[in-house]
Amino acid sequence: MAESIPAVKVAHPPLVAVKGMNDILPPDSARWDWFEDTVRGLMRRYGYLGIRTPIVEPTPLFVRGLGQVTDIVEKEMYSFTDSMNGDALTLRPEGTAGVVRAAVEHSMLYDGGKRLFYIGPMFRHERPQRGRYRQFHQVGVEALGFAGPDVDAEVILMCRALWRELGLADVRLELNCLGRSDERQAHRAALIAHFEAHRERLDAEAQARLYSNPLRILDTKNPALQLMVESAPRLLDYLGDASLRHFEALRAVLDAAGQPYRVNHRLVRGMDYYGLTVFEWVTDRLGAQGTVCGGGRYDGLAELVGGKPAPGIGWGMGIERVLDLVVQSGVQPPPPRPDVYAVVPAPAALPAAMTVAEALRAAGVAVLMHAAGKDAWGSMKSQFKKADASGARTALIFGADELARGEVALKPLRDAAAVQTTRPIADVAAWVHELRNA
Repeated sequence: MAESIPAVKVAHPPLVAVKGMNDILPPDSARWDWFEDTVRGLMRRYGYLGIRTPIVEPTPLFVRGLGQVTDIVEKEMYSFTDSMNGDALTLRPEGTAGVVRAAVEHSMLYDGGKRLFYIGPMFRHERPQRGRYRQFHQVGVEALGFAGPDVDAEVILMCRALWRELGLADVRLELNCLGRSDERQAHRAALIAHFEAHRERLDAEAQARLYSNPLRILDTKNPALQLMVESAPRLLDYLGDASLRHFEALRAVLDAAGQPYRVNHRLVRGMDYYGLTVFEWVTDRLGAQGTVCGGGRYDGLAELVGGKPAPGIGWGMGIERVLDLVVQSGVQPPPPRPDVYAVVPAPAALPAAMTVAEALRAAGVAVLMHAAGKDAWGSMKSQFKKADASGARTALIFGADELARGEVALKPLRDAAAVQTTRPIADVAAWVHELRNA
């Protein structure tokens, strides 16, 4: 009989996340939850409703909406061809185009304007560094169907309210007005003439943008170009009366609200759909990546994606960057804590403990139950240490004596002067308010 050959166990190399796409683990995930809860509460007070759009969109949506000569379309998009039907698809690099596409596709504006917000992942293939990742997350708001400067002011002041709720003070506002299409075209011609006169001093990036997107040269970080950029024609000087009135009305609201700002004539947008109001919230705490929120008005985008003309304004905020600012500012979000820790001295107490815990959770009380280890249930002493470390205000003790009487003991953990009491297990509804208000 042939001798059997033992199977060879093949060692598989460990799998790791894709470069630039990061896991968010506890306790950091608690900071994300706090931030997102804060955002959702703020949106509710401003009357903005959530919208969820697909992560994968048709590639032409971004080519049309963002512009063929933008950095995002030229260099950064994750695009691929669907192997089943040949469709050109892209992982969304930003949120605005998808929201406007959804509004057009579903005729959302037939009965008036819509105030919307979203939270979710975006994707750009760029070199990972602090504040810039290949999968990153954004909060965005889009106010569609509203043409007036009042809504411009609303979305800006909404940001101010968010900074306050997050405890962030070192964030400042910069504004500009990009005017309307014909005004931008006149300014564009003047810009090209200005830069052509100094063409030999332009770097390679500015040379490439000279005719395709000269407005972006104003946003250069090259120190050698700063004087040339400072002397370039200002878009504000090419604006007509209607654009100036819109900008002045916005500034009047911000002034009345006591919101400081700086008019930054070099503040531009790399995406073709922006016009009139543009703005950024910036900080000095994050080094070169100082912009934590950017936005503006995009009244021409609905037509670009195949819809009827419709005004719109919004902003996008990188969550990673804002949370970095939270940390740099020393803001400490409240840690997630249960209301109650269930101390279970022995396995025999588990059915009663689980029944009470489920009743409390159904009534809105957060309960963390002791879990048995691999080889031992755990001593009372070790369980009380865990109860104290959890941050819970109260320990529920399912001791044998209490259970024999149909009761559970309530031990306050944060008030040394408070005394331990007992309550009937069969009547949880009568004393659950004590735990909610402890």
